[in-house]
Amino acid sequence: MADDPSSSDMDTNTRDLSRRGLLFVLSSPSGAGKSTLARMLLDADEEIAMSVSVTTRAQRPGEVHGKDYYFVSGEEFEEMVADQSFLEYATVFGNRYATPAAPVAQSLEAGQDILFDIDWQGTQQLYQRAGQDVVRVFILPPSLVELRNRLESRNTDAAEIIESRMQRATSEISHWDGYDYVLVNDDLDACFAKVKQILATERMRRARQTGLISFVRDLMAEESFSG
Repeated sequence: MADDPSSSDMDTNTRDLSRRGLLFVLSSPSGAGKSTLARMLLDADEEIAMSVSVTTRAQRPGEVHGKDYYFVSGEEFEEMVADQSFLEYATVFGNRYATPAAPVAQSLEAGQDILFDIDWQGTQQLYQRAGQDVVRVFILPPSLVELRNRLESRNTDAAEIIESRMQRATSEISHWDGYDYVLVNDDLDACFAKVKQILATERMRRARQTGLISFVRDLMAEESFSG
């Protein structure tokens, strides 16, 4: 019996289905666990990569240009701001940091997800520039007492630094309602499972399935072959 040509066409169309990447933001006050969750996600999922920022900070030993950061001068940074080359940018401790738009756009088109470990201000800028591609997740500590305990248990910061981080935490937490998802990190493994679930769900959104319109059109056209 001859092969059904409609079946061959549909197999080809199925292979043409692909997915647009997304920009996955994790934000939290210092000590709530976002950096740990980000590392866990990068280790567990090959389809997501960390955003590489542009910075005016001096390159440190062992850092690789284009991998850890894109290192530029202050003048180059200002030129890129004027050219609207950034999705978001900020000044931190006297150094400037930004997310370059061009490589992010290329990653999205290729179906590559990008992970962002940024604060609420950076998240707001990113959403203003690329809202439909952005998924915003905010991580809360179970309590401020627990947050302080985590910061103190690190044994890396002086008391005045911890106090500064605690004061900033209150400000950051006040912006929780600017996020799509809000999780309480009272159990790291359970919180990580929820982060993965959010990412998996967002990847399946209809708007991110490229080629879906033509696939459905061909699917509906099968009626003409069967008739």
